[in-house]
Amino acid sequence: MHKTLRKRGFQVTSRASAAFLLLSFLVAFGTGCKGPTEYRVEADEVVDDIVRQKQEQLFGRTSEFGIERPSDILRRRLLIEQDLPIAGEASLGTDELSPVEHWPEDNYPENDSSGRILPGSVAGPIRLSMIEALQIGARNSFSYQENKEDIFREALDLDLERNDFRDIFDGGMQSQIISDLSGNRAETGVRNSGDISWSRQLESGAALSAGLAVDLVNLLTMGGASSMGLKGDATVSIPLMRGSGRHIVTENLTQAERNVVYSMYTFERFKKTFAVGIATDYLGVLNRLDSVKNNEENYRRLIASARRSRRLADAGSLTVLQVDQAVQSELGARNRWIIAIKSYNERLDSFKISLGLPPDAMIELDREDLEELVGATVDAMVGSDEAEELEDEPNIPPADAPIVLVEPGYEDAGPLEIDELLALGLGLDNRVDLRVIEGRVYDAQRKVVVAADRLGAELTLLGNADVGASRRVGSATSDDAKIRTDKGVYSGLLMLDLPFERTQERNLYRDSLIKLEESVRGVQQFEDQIKLAIRNELRDLQESRESIQIQAKSVQVAEKRVKSANMYLEAGRAEIR
Repeated sequence: MHKTLRKRGFQVTSRASAAFLLLSFLVAFGTGCKGPTEYRVEADEVVDDIVRQKQEQLFGRTSEFGIERPSDILRRRLLIEQDLPIAGEASLGTDELSPVEHWPEDNYPENDSSGRILPGSVAGPIRLSMIEALQIGARNSFSYQENKEDIFREALDLDLERNDFRDIFDGGMQSQIISDLSGNRAETGVRNSGDISWSRQLESGAALSAGLAVDLVNLLTMGGASSMGLKGDATVSIPLMRGSGRHIVTENLTQAERNVVYSMYTFERFKKTFAVGIATDYLGVLNRLDSVKNNEENYRRLIASARRSRRLADAGSLTVLQVDQAVQSELGARNRWIIAIKSYNERLDSFKISLGLPPDAMIELDREDLEELVGATVDAMVGSDEAEELEDEPNIPPADAPIVLVEPGYEDAGPLEIDELLALGLGLDNRVDLRVIEGRVYDAQRKVVVAADRLGAELTLLGNADVGASRRVGSATSDDAKIRTDKGVYSGLLMLDLPFERTQERNLYRDSLIKLEESVRGVQQFEDQIKLAIRNELRDLQESRESIQIQAKSVQVAEKRVKSANMYLEAGRAEIR
């Protein structure tokens, strides 16, 4: 009898161990052996797929997208090669930080020197063109990087929402030793258990789940008996009233999809405004530099004028008062020259920061961009025929002729001065940020539908199947459990929750209607802002055109006055004014 028991126990133990090892293998296989690097790469690939899909859907094209920047961006190269002061390791980048204990990835972030915009040395002063400034800004600007990371986060949130409707597997194992000394005989045993489960949420609202569990118990006393438990269960839950319907169940998924679209529209708008802002700031810095040159030239002229006035005073051609006036003008010119230099340096430092570069870096801008723009503008506004007519003293109306004021018109309009209605239509059709505001209205409408659904009664159909049996140390002497569907326990449940108390849901529903009105007003307000901005821009273009024409003519008149004044001054017939 004892031998039979031991043989039977050995056979049971062997079968149970095999089943337990098989389940353990399934659980281990399901969990996989991925490390932090694999998970990071997997997240990057998921986001890349989502972004490419949305790019094709929204813009009909795809482009490279990623948030990993090369480690040797221009900012870091300037700090190192120009030996600029830094606060610490973080100033140079994440890959320069001292490793902390238990850092999960040895080679991340990695040192990447690919894609340099300026391949040569930057140890000395560097000169940037406008195109290079735009490229550097896209690579180094903090705000540009933050906008890209916003898209990345929204894409990760979308993947998480999609995961709610995927097959979800879970499993675990445990080993437990138990010693029971409460009875007449001490019982000591080991219980090894493992389980694996599957669940899935359907878009209709139904939730499915199933699981399989194995228990293997061995007594270390009383002859070493053992027994295996094998248990399976399955459950289905179907909402029939409140919380049912695809539009309710997938609301969070729908919102996550739209949030990715909004972030991409926002980034597309940001890229345009960023490029315009960089170009505007670039030309603004050159304008300040031009102001420095003008004030410098004026300062030189007034120095020469003051020296000449002293010589004329020594010859008795000018009074001491006129000499003092010339010296005073020289001092005023020096003050304006110093102010212009200060203003230029401040504007240049601010421009460096907008590019994401250190303000103390030695950087210059290419003045040829401004000269080309000014030359093209003057040529377009004041032709050679008009310039010759001005030099030849155009026909001047008699003093008693009636004065007629001609308001600026669009007869000589530039290529960007399009019709107002056409400009408004283009603005409303192509402003992607307006699409985001309009999309928020649809979001608010869906929120009203979801809030109204929560006001109703909740009716849920629940089904459950439970077959097999589990084992504890106390049941180690029992026979092995088996999966027998004819011996299972099956149940069905219909749960009804009547809407007697819905105060919170009522308030949320009313609030959703208020938020819908807010979103509609937001569209109307933003639409008015777009129209106002376009109308103001058209007025600015018209004013700039008229101003350039006037200034071009004024420059020609001033050049004639300078020539005449120099001739009079050299002849000793001028007065210092």
